[in-house]
Amino acid sequence: MLSVSIRFALLCSLLGSSALQAAEQLYQPIPADAAPALSQPGKFQVGVRTVKIEVPASLQISTGQTYSRPLTLELWYPASAGQAQQAEYQNQTRSGKSFSIAGTAFRDAASASGTGKLPVVVISHGYTGYRSLMFYLAEHLASHGYIVAGIDHTDSTNAEIDFAKAPFAGFFSTLYHRARDQQATLNYLMSAQSPLAALTNPDKAGLIGYSMGGFGALSTLGACYQFPQAMVKQLTGASQPAQIEALRTQLNSCNAGQAKADPRWQAGILFAPWGGQYQLFEPQSLAKIQTPLLYVAGDQDDISGYQGITQLFQHSGSKARYLLTYHGARHNIAAHPAPVAARGSEGDYGHYAEPAWDVQQINRVNQHMVLAMLDCQLKQKTDACQLLPSGNSRSDEGKGWPGLAPRYNTGMSWQTGSANQSGSK
Repeated sequence: MLSVSIRFALLCSLLGSSALQAAEQLYQPIPADAAPALSQPGKFQVGVRTVKIEVPASLQISTGQTYSRPLTLELWYPASAGQAQQAEYQNQTRSGKSFSIAGTAFRDAASASGTGKLPVVVISHGYTGYRSLMFYLAEHLASHGYIVAGIDHTDSTNAEIDFAKAPFAGFFSTLYHRARDQQATLNYLMSAQSPLAALTNPDKAGLIGYSMGGFGALSTLGACYQFPQAMVKQLTGASQPAQIEALRTQLNSCNAGQAKADPRWQAGILFAPWGGQYQLFEPQSLAKIQTPLLYVAGDQDDISGYQGITQLFQHSGSKARYLLTYHGARHNIAAHPAPVAARGSEGDYGHYAEPAWDVQQINRVNQHMVLAMLDCQLKQKTDACQLLPSGNSRSDEGKGWPGLAPRYNTGMSWQTGSANQSGSK
């Protein structure tokens, strides 16, 4: 018979094992009057389901042949929860440590009735990442009446890339496919193949891209890449001039590889977009973009570079374009907070954490600003437009910004684009 001490030790071990397996709650509630106004959940319950699609006639970078490119999507939507189970999001850190996060959506719940036709939002992660990296934003938008798709970009996820041994193994593929994946996801969501086709407004879509997702989003919305030969050589290791030029031709496309940008994209949110620091976008093509844009950046960004982001903002031609800056923040301004599994090494923790900011607070402000932007542009809600700051201002000046609690209305600035900035600098 087991002694009391041994039985107690076994019980603690079992309880500890269960705790490790349980989905983490990453967010702690705060008083509503301390939170940004539009960070509060909407009127809809949220459903989520995972779907797999294929993009035919895609270019296999390693062979130069075409193939059917697989993509895994997470779809969030207004739902009738019923008996559905609350969602958990399983993934892994860059070093391969598994984790599970508790969501507020309900897995495979039936879609809600009586919603009318809803705008679509596509969310595109960075290099590397995963489709639920911004689940807090996806669930939030779905609760306010959007259909949201998060993409697992093949060759660009934490699960596929060994960051210790071959961190850039999927980088060239990412450069080529990021925008094309975004466009393919929109095409799928607008097709009869989508399980949410009956809810979808076929003319209204927004695109959210983080880091390399922002790099792709600018192309998807109309920009052209201008990779120099030296960078192609550096990125690929190619040595023969003909080979370098062939690869450069593959990369230097516009409009996600289409003849023109898809007019269904009617708003873009660009979190810390990569590429501006290397001047990889043709200024004339940026100047022709008319899609409303919201850039979001940290002024200490050590990956995309704040100056590169501000130059992209200044060169963009959209009359409705804005730049939200988190002062003191680096690059991690879009992802959810670090799970426990990421706290054992800086390599993992540094994929999520901000040195000077509470990531939960950044996430709440993101929910507020992104919803205001999308409601303003995709739903033409005047009250949402009025919750976007006006002119050029700091959040802690004067009466502060609308919709943000006075004591928490600090550390940010807002710039509004003007015609004389567009494409001329």
